[in-house]
Amino acid sequence: MKLKFPNPGLDDRILSHAELERMEKEEAGDRPKWDNKTQYLLTCVGFCVGLGNVWRFPYLCQSHGGGAFMIPFLILLVLEGIPLLHLEFAIGQRLRKGSVGVWRSIHPCLTGVGIASLLVSFLVGMYYNTIMAWIMWYLFNSFQSPLPWSQCPLNANRTGLVEECARSTTVDYFWYRETLNTSTAIDESGGLQWWMVLSLVAAWTVLYVCCIRGIETTGKAVYITSTLPYLVLTIFLIRGLTLKGSIEGIKFLFTPDVDELMNPSTWLDAGAQVFYSFSLAFGGLISFSSYNSIHNNCEQDAVLISIINGCTSVYSATVIYSIIGFRATEKFDDCTSDNILKLMNAFNYPENNITDGNYDQVLSQFNQTNPDIIQGLQLQTCDMQTFLSQGVEGTGLTCLISCACGLIFTQQSGNYWLALFDNFAGSIPLLVIGLCEMIAVMYIYGVDRFNKDIEFMIGHKPNLFWQVTWRVVSPLIMVVILILYFVTQITKSLTYLVWDQEAVDFPTLEARPFPSWINVIIFILAGVPSLAVPGFALYKFIQNKCCKKEDYSDDTVDTISAKVEMNDKMKM
Repeated sequence: MKLKFPNPGLDDRILSHAELERMEKEEAGDRPKWDNKTQYLLTCVGFCVGLGNVWRFPYLCQSHGGGAFMIPFLILLVLEGIPLLHLEFAIGQRLRKGSVGVWRSIHPCLTGVGIASLLVSFLVGMYYNTIMAWIMWYLFNSFQSPLPWSQCPLNANRTGLVEECARSTTVDYFWYRETLNTSTAIDESGGLQWWMVLSLVAAWTVLYVCCIRGIETTGKAVYITSTLPYLVLTIFLIRGLTLKGSIEGIKFLFTPDVDELMNPSTWLDAGAQVFYSFSLAFGGLISFSSYNSIHNNCEQDAVLISIINGCTSVYSATVIYSIIGFRATEKFDDCTSDNILKLMNAFNYPENNITDGNYDQVLSQFNQTNPDIIQGLQLQTCDMQTFLSQGVEGTGLTCLISCACGLIFTQQSGNYWLALFDNFAGSIPLLVIGLCEMIAVMYIYGVDRFNKDIEFMIGHKPNLFWQVTWRVVSPLIMVVILILYFVTQITKSLTYLVWDQEAVDFPTLEARPFPSWINVIIFILAGVPSLAVPGFALYKFIQNKCCKKEDYSDDTVDTISAKVEMNDKMKM
């Protein structure tokens, strides 16, 4: 006996296979479609591969012990990411509608799934384009010589270097002070930074130009936007490997901290990162696949894009860690040199008698013979692993509204807001949406119907791997991750990292607790999109009870195919 929830009116809301083939021919000139398969694949690769791979994945690797994060990521990529990617491709291609339309066709009560995807896309798009604004700001500044982040500026009296820069590094100073002009707390907004506002407007303008005519313009742009990142990454890797310490960084990346595997947050972040790196549950992939031929091999597409995506994440992390290794080595060398200078001055040692090679031995000897003097020198702790693990921290109307909302990230406190959005807007909601998508297709649309649809589209039924992951493994993994996440969140306090030159351990970022009102913001970011699914279902249930509707056929989505079908019936 197979579990399947009642779904009255489903046959009236979707076309049969024969009708679907006929509709595809009749709407050929009316509905947009991809020029060729390459254009579609590049668009999907460009949509999937992005900042989630290049920026977020290496950052999470740092946060969770380097290679330890790769293990749950690759496991969940196979058991969670690939199955859901195939499911989204297949259901979009079969029903030939966008995200909201697909779920409303399966059942009107599922419209909330599409709305939740829309909300998450809006929230994530706001802060992702802020990162693009940062990139543009660095691009503009890279045309200067010398580079503004290569040296510290002079102080107001021009008698020395700016203290904040001298106590940290030129790179950190340019980032936190010259770029972000960051405040010392999330509730100290500091007003808008005009250079960031202009960069944000430029980023949204570029996005608008690329999307102005839908897939007609995005399809052309992907030939550059989807391939150029790989060229840039390769250039960075070649350069990174020539830097001192790059190999140490790469070793750190591929050396797992096994203890991190027992941390539920590691698995939650890995699960959320799978959604980010595949762009699952955002609704975009469903829309892209709806423009395919009905007999396109969506299974092959899912496997191919999954391989490209996984390899890109690892490749990007290798590039980033080659540079992180260089930065960590620089910090380690500076730390050691400073300590050596203090030791030579304290014990009147001749120059070059204490070197990097014998530093540990000499320090150990002095600790045994003159512990009081060593304690008074306040030597820094020079640990390479610590340095390696420190973090590197209507189309037009839609773009206009998103740009306006994104101004919150151009304040002095914008970096803290962006971290808040990143932690909550795209983690729990994506898992909830993904779980609902699995349940909707398997148990409301019907797994047997879905299997027949795939056989009709690609010529064979899904194999055992797809059946097991769709029905049991993937939903179970998502439920377990959600439960572990909530248990973990209850037991820990919420903190954020602050750049404050008055802090005791400056230039190390200081962890501070969020103000109490931030819980309201967290609920808006994580709770509202997640509750859109049951909320809209409850609304439809009450509406149907009050209006005593038993026929769901009038909830069909208005599409070109549906209109053609209705016209044919009227003529008959």
